[in-house]
Amino acid sequence: MLKAKDIMTSGALTLEPENDVATAAKLMLEKHLNGLPVVDRDGKLIGVLCQSDLVAQQKTISMPSLFTILDGFISFSSNEELEREVNKIAATKVQHAMTPDPITIDPDTSIEKIADLMVERKFYTLPVVENGKLVGVVGKEDVLKVLAK
Repeated sequence: MLKAKDIMTSGALTLEPENDVATAAKLMLEKHLNGLPVVDRDGKLIGVLCQSDLVAQQKTISMPSLFTILDGFISFSSNEELEREVNKIAATKVQHAMTPDPITIDPDTSIEKIADLMVERKFYTLPVVENGKLVGVVGKEDVLKVLAK
């Protein structure tokens, strides 16, 4: 049975939180990548920047629904959600556009589990972490290569 360590890309490209979003987008386009892991100075995985994170910057802000009670306004959604959405849309640095605390896999994760995550959760880039450090990435093309053999 194939595992993540058999199909992962080791030494994958990474981003740092302080990188510009525009630079990250160009890199993803040039290298034909769906996502890139974001690591801190110690190499610890802190997030993933995906194409969908960048596409989200182009959407409109959904204004919260409000209702009035005794001359006061009460929101149906949290202000934290609205603030997160505004920050993501206005992001110029990777740290504000990325998805923090991403789902990760370990080197011994089976290809079946990887496929399940990709299909069910719509993850196309899965960081491979061992002992808290990023050791590789499994992308949807890595899984497709197995089918092509």
